[in-house]
Amino acid sequence: MTAKVILNPYSARWDAGKRQPEMEAALRAAGVSFEVVRSEGPEHGVELAAQAVQAGFSPIVAAGGDGTISEVVNGMMRAAGKGTPPPLGVMPLGTANDLVNNLGMPTDLEGAARLIAADRRRPMDLCQVNERYFVNNAGIGLEPYVTSIQARMTKVRGIFRYLLATLTAITHNPQWTIKLAWDDGEFEGPVTLVSIGNSPLTGGIFYTVPHANVFDGKLTFVYGYLPSRGKILRVLPQTMKPGEGNYVEHPAVHEVHCTWLKVSVSPGSPAHADGELFSLDATELDYRIHPAHINILTHPA
Repeated sequence: MTAKVILNPYSARWDAGKRQPEMEAALRAAGVSFEVVRSEGPEHGVELAAQAVQAGFSPIVAAGGDGTISEVVNGMMRAAGKGTPPPLGVMPLGTANDLVNNLGMPTDLEGAARLIAADRRRPMDLCQVNERYFVNNAGIGLEPYVTSIQARMTKVRGIFRYLLATLTAITHNPQWTIKLAWDDGEFEGPVTLVSIGNSPLTGGIFYTVPHANVFDGKLTFVYGYLPSRGKILRVLPQTMKPGEGNYVEHPAVHEVHCTWLKVSVSPGSPAHADGELFSLDATELDYRIHPAHINILTHPA
């Protein structure tokens, strides 16, 4: 079969486009038969992935960062409907490459190409918010507020951009009132953030949902309320700890495993899925999990 590689040249502030020859050389060296197509703007990757599935390409390879992967997965699901889409491969060309790091996959192009060539398929959970799918994480409140700030930063590059945007957002200290309902629980009151995870790591350094597992069939989310800038700043270093000492140990922060989550928020909040803002004023959100719904080319279990 021939792989369709969907390259987002904008990933990592246009570095992905510059690395196309390197990526193609790695795929050829690994013995992968492929065709490359470049996306030309936001959401174009969705259209290209849907066309690739309909044309019979397999696997579909996302070449870019987590936003690129998200667009490709949404396109694959659009084309597959209720069926099973072709397997997903990744050539990591993004800034943080969160999903790749969460799964322990190679971050170098040669290793990634060899993993695609090996064709080892592992069923991975797929998450959904309203009509949009995501594979790594989503959020409302402070987390996408940070995303909206870092998206406007044009002179800062790399992981430091996420940290600087976080500190800027904390100084603004936005607050929301929220109503949550899930399988066996509910909550209503003030919140600072709600982070929904298929995997624990986001933004390259933050473990916002530290016990999320992309293979456990569960939707995992964290919610909490920290009223002051000082309290948020004191907790911030704990979000960077993957294990013991993570911020979910704080008494004002709660982590829940479920299969569905309904959210009502006031005032409207920014909302993101896989780091891509899909609303700046979301008020009603419906999250769900599709266990083992998409095959990713990764290491065996």
